[in-house]
Amino acid sequence: MLAFVQNFSAQSIVDALRYSTDGLHGTARFSGMSGAFGALGGDMSAIQLNPASSAVFLNSTASVTLSLNDKKNETNYFNTFNRNYNSDLSFNQAGVVFVFDNFETDAFWRKFTLGLNFDVKKNLDDGYFASGQSTNSLDNYFLGYAQGVRFNLLELQSGETISSLYQFLGENYGFGAQQAFLGYQSYIIDPVDFDNPNNTQYTSNVAPGIYNQEYGFSSSGYNAKATLNIGMQIKDNLYLGANFNSHIIEYRESTFFYEQNTNADSPINEIGFRNNLGVLGDGFSAQFGFISRPTDFFRVGVTYDTPAWYSITEETTQRITTVRTEDNQQITTSVRPNIINLYETYTLKTPGKITGSVAYLFGADGLISLDYSYRDYSNIRFRPSGIAAFNTENRKISNSLKAASFIRIGGEYRIDHLSLRGGLQFEESPYNDTDMMGDLKGFSLGFGYSFGSFRLDMAYARTEQQRRHQFYTNSAFTNTTSIKSTENFVALTANFGF
Repeated sequence: MLAFVQNFSAQSIVDALRYSTDGLHGTARFSGMSGAFGALGGDMSAIQLNPASSAVFLNSTASVTLSLNDKKNETNYFNTFNRNYNSDLSFNQAGVVFVFDNFETDAFWRKFTLGLNFDVKKNLDDGYFASGQSTNSLDNYFLGYAQGVRFNLLELQSGETISSLYQFLGENYGFGAQQAFLGYQSYIIDPVDFDNPNNTQYTSNVAPGIYNQEYGFSSSGYNAKATLNIGMQIKDNLYLGANFNSHIIEYRESTFFYEQNTNADSPINEIGFRNNLGVLGDGFSAQFGFISRPTDFFRVGVTYDTPAWYSITEETTQRITTVRTEDNQQITTSVRPNIINLYETYTLKTPGKITGSVAYLFGADGLISLDYSYRDYSNIRFRPSGIAAFNTENRKISNSLKAASFIRIGGEYRIDHLSLRGGLQFEESPYNDTDMMGDLKGFSLGFGYSFGSFRLDMAYARTEQQRRHQFYTNSAFTNTTSIKSTENFVALTANFGF
């Protein structure tokens, strides 16, 4: 069954950043140099960084990349440590660029290029497990949503079922009323005055004390970009380009929270709460850039990325199970609405980005490259602006997020047909409070071998970042766990010249 929920669920800064940040993915040559390609070009993933890169190609080229993502998450929840591993093997890049040379002597434009490329901007497969003892119960989540909700809305009336009332509340009173309903129907909360149908105050059936808690998180999906590229070489020293990008989001998330207590006089002894989220989105952005070659050995590049405008739809499902004690008997209650909540489509505007790049070439022996990027995450916005919840979240974004700098350094050394590569990257945290998310640091290594018109490249990249995750946003239950994420990325790219 479906419920077309009029109000929006709890979109948050976490959701906004999920679709506003990029991972270091792409071709093996690009990854092996930590993505420092803004002034170089001549690589399919470099086109995603600076659209003028396509005009650097000497011949038409196609490439396809197979990648392995391996992620380790180490959690600390009230001084209890856990570790999880997630791996994913996929084709994360495929593209082609066609080069059309102008053979006229002293022509103003020397070359025209047309490219098509698909890149996975960010692999969203993830998972972690946290466990520990807390003095803050999950009952606060339901109490926070229930206060102010009329009691007669949470009781089943004649002819109503769990599913029909859950659906009615979602369609007429929104996400918060559904959470209050789950809390009451599972006996976690009760009204202060049972005899008053207009009662709006609630109390908990979970006694104070110590709670053994476990939280499991798993997600799958990707944020990808399909690009139409146009490039041009002007005279001998200037390359221009533009990208027109179509963005695709496919994301699924499942969380489960389990709580158990042996507190004296606590009617509720166990709570199991599952939430599932499905997200589909599409969007558009553009990029404009140039690469200048003032000398044979020195190159400069500049790129501007417009904001991306996403149109996003979401659906959720929920269920909850509790174990309570009545008359010395344990009773299990399972509330399963079997309803898919469908939310109104909303718009997310991600921040634009500007990148400046320099590179120095040591003749045919190698090169070194440096990229600097700047992106202001406080400009992220949820739309439409007439939604009160979005206005509140946009204010939080403005106050919590900031502008961040990105630095990437890469180098390549050639020995005949063999190329050896390496790189470093640093990304500032988008948060003012770096305890919420720390800086990202990483390095990369790689090599390639040219067989003439065919080249095979391989790369390894590693990044580390720490963050703090709040289990449930916009609620009175504010428990968080710290997470240290280490991501290992291996890429194998086949390049074909024609």
